[in-house]
Order: sequence, then structure tokens, then C-alpha cells
Amino acid sequence: MSQASISIHTWCFTLLTVLLTLQLTSVHGEQVLLGDPALTAGVPGSGPISVPQIEAWLDDEHNFTELTPVLPLGLSQGSSQITGLDENPLTRAKIELGRQLYFDPRLSVDSTVSCASCHDPSMGYTAQTKTGVGIKGQAGGRNSPVAFNRILSDKQFWDGRAGSLEEQAIGPIENPIEMGFTHEGVVKRLASMPVYAKQFEKIFGSVTIDAVGKAIAAFERVLVTAPSPYDYNEQWRAFQDLEPEDLEDDPELAELYAEAAAGIKSHFMSDSAKRGREIFFTEKGNCTACHVGANLADEKYHNIGVGMDQDTPDIGRHAVTKDTVDTGAFKTPTVRNVALTAPYMHDGSMATLEEVVEWYDKGGHSSKHLSSKIRPLKLTDQEQADLVEFMKACTSPTPPVETSRLPADA
Repeated sequence: MSQASISIHTWCFTLLTVLLTLQLTSVHGEQVLLGDPALTAGVPGSGPISVPQIEAWLDDEHNFTELTPVLPLGLSQGSSQITGLDENPLTRAKIELGRQLYFDPRLSVDSTVSCASCHDPSMGYTAQTKTGVGIKGQAGGRNSPVAFNRILSDKQFWDGRAGSLEEQAIGPIENPIEMGFTHEGVVKRLASMPVYAKQFEKIFGSVTIDAVGKAIAAFERVLVTAPSPYDYNEQWRAFQDLEPEDLEDDPELAELYAEAAAGIKSHFMSDSAKRGREIFFTEKGNCTACHVGANLADEKYHNIGVGMDQDTPDIGRHAVTKDTVDTGAFKTPTVRNVALTAPYMHDGSMATLEEVVEWYDKGGHSSKHLSSKIRPLKLTDQEQADLVEFMKACTSPTPPVETSRLPADA
């Protein structure tokens, strides 16, 4: 047997070990593959959700089974990064309540702004504006981060000021620029609406702001990116050196080979994107100094020079830690689906991926707090174009979501 075949068998054994671990951790629950449309399809029916409909939903004990999430190809490498489930286990009832809250503008003081206003599924779970826009058309100070793949992230916001997804979910409610409400006010409003009141009572015991955060966080944790052409290409790389004789006496290996071959055929990755991949993952591009792991983001904070030439630059993470080294440092965003989430950077100052690559190629903007990871790359025009094509190859669908079916007022 060739070395490549041995390598594949090792990979298969690792995969089986992971699956066995998942089974053992879900003895009292149910495994679900994140991205399953059923998780975000909403309460069955049409029009505003009525009291009889929500009562039928809440009477189904299946909706209260604890779920053990399984990540799709590509993201599955980050299973050890999954966070928050010990404190806030997933159930279908909780996810559905979070879905309703996420799309409901009644969480804002004047009922005009929802979470989805700045993190819109149709816009890559962000907003196509330089900064977020809240009630009365007020512009925020920073670009809207994406709301997908948050199950692999603990601290939230560009500066990491929220220690959890639950904490992040309720922050905008009382921000005067965003939703302009109060936590007390939103709790009172939700408690006055029978469909919401019944759900909170059955799931959490009562309507509280902590429960609001837990429900929205549960919904956001099931929003993940599907495998992209990049992921299928990575899967194929484990098989590409196999010879026909390696498959002759190993039906299991042959099946895995066929699956990987079908993946790259149906999810084509261009030669330009493949060249970009080599730039991305080597010293030439230096991208993996920050964009690493399953989500292609290190969950850390870096000053890459953006905005540091302003008279009063945004100090970023420093406002949270008070550590000088964090001056102008912002959280690394994911490269996944980045082609859908323009404009870029914490201030939305770059309109295209080409501008982003040019910024890194020149080594950012010099300042005393510039990260040591930032240096001129000196890429050719073709190499810059290839790098952009690779990032585009990291694009894939997110789960289809019911966006308009919300609780009736009374």
C-alpha cells in the first residue's frame, strides 16, 4: 500500500474517532448537521404566528430535545472551538425563538430596526454600508461584522468587548444609535405579546433580558457557511496522489475517493484561485499570520494600520484592555464568504477585495502600534488577482432562513 493510501486511512480513522466522540457526547441529545434548513424554517404555517400555532409548537417535546451540533465539511476542523453550549444548550424551541427575535424590529424603541437590519442574510449577514445604521438613520462608528460561524467564536464585536454571543446579542438593544431602547423596555414589550410570552415561559420560565440574549445566540450559532470550493479542493488534496492500484482492494477508500472527486467537479476552483491558495498559505502572502483555522480567522486583535492616519483614530481593543499594545487593534474577520460582505475593514473604508489586497501588499499604514505581522508583500498584479480569486473561492451558501414569519401583536 502506498504512503498516500496509508495517509488516507489515518484520515478516515481520525474522522471516525470524531464521529464516535460526537455520538458519546450526545447520548442524551440528538446530533444535527448545522446548515440543516429545518433548523431555521420557522414555526409551520403562514402569516403572523398565532397563539394556537405556538401552543402546538411548544407542545411538541421534540422541539425541546438537546441538540449536539455537527459542523459541515471545512468548518468541522474547528469542532474543538465550539463555545457557549455548556451554558446555553441548543434546542429547536430556543433556536426558533431566537430566529423570531433576530428578525423582529419591535426590539427597537420605534420598531424600525432589527438585528437583521445590520446583519442581513441577503447581504451576507452584514450590511452593505460603511457602518451600521440604526434608528432615525443614525450611522454607527464601525462596519457591521458578520453574524455567521459565531459558534466558533467567544468574544464579540470588533474590539471584543462582549465576552459571549449572549452578551453581544443584547448590546445593540440599549445602544442609542442602534436600537435606542432599554432592556427593561424590551422585556416589558415582549411580555405583553402572548406568542412571545408563552415561548419564554415554556423555554426559560419568564421573559428576561438574559433569556433574550440566550435565544438570539442559539439562533446565531446555527448560522454556518456550507462547504465552499476551497473546502472541496482541500478534501481532494488528500486523495490527489492516489494511484488506481491503491483503490483496487479497498472499497471504502474507493468510495471516499469518488466522493472527493465529485466534490471538486461540482464545486469548481479555478487555476487562479489555486495559485491564490498557495500565496495565502505561504510566506509570500503572509495571510495565515492572522487568517488561520477552520473559520480562517485567529480570534485575535491586530493593528493593520487602517484609520491610523486620522486625527483621532479609533483605538479599538485598547478601549477594552487599556493595554497600549492593543491601540488600534481590531478582531480578525473571517475570510469565509468575504466576497459577499463588502465594504471591508472595521471602518468600512475599502470597497473591494482588490483594495484590501493592495493595502496588505504595501504593508498597511505605518504607525508605532502597527502589528509586527504587517509587512510589504511585493506581489505582482497577477499574484494580487490570484489572491482575490482564492478569497472568492471561500464563498458558499448559508442556511435558508424564514425571515418574515413573526409573532402576532396580540
